[in-house]
Amino acid sequence: MELKSEIQESVKSAMKSRDAVTLSTLRLLLSAIHNEEIRLRKELSAEEIQKTITTLCKQRTESIELFRKGGREELAQKEETELAVLKRFLPRPLSEDEVRALIQSCIAETGATSPQDMGKVMKLVMPKVSGRSNGKRVNELVKVLLGG
Repeated sequence: MELKSEIQESVKSAMKSRDAVTLSTLRLLLSAIHNEEIRLRKELSAEEIQKTITTLCKQRTESIELFRKGGREELAQKEETELAVLKRFLPRPLSEDEVRALIQSCIAETGATSPQDMGKVMKLVMPKVSGRSNGKRVNELVKVLLGG
């Protein structure tokens, strides 16, 4: 539970520095982790915590888009600040080239030759890119690389 401890330490430092936005964001994150632990009836692993963080990041990204469409720039900026706080606890995202190389190695490993083999490839790729790349983008790349 190294990641959870890191988040709790960040809460303490945000309290000491009186950083209200960071503090509220981290408390929200700890609450989401706690709720997920209750739902699953077990302590979350680092990967499960990362999935929770990814979900919260996705929510923030969608909110930013909606606030901008609605002309609420101040709320969009607040969401962007929260998003930046959350992203500190995620692993470094993979570049497009890294994702492509990973997909190509998985295609070679599974022996996939056509778009019908997409399921096999996705099953192998997704655990490797989890939390580090957008699943929709990975799906599109697999289609392209399989000639779909």
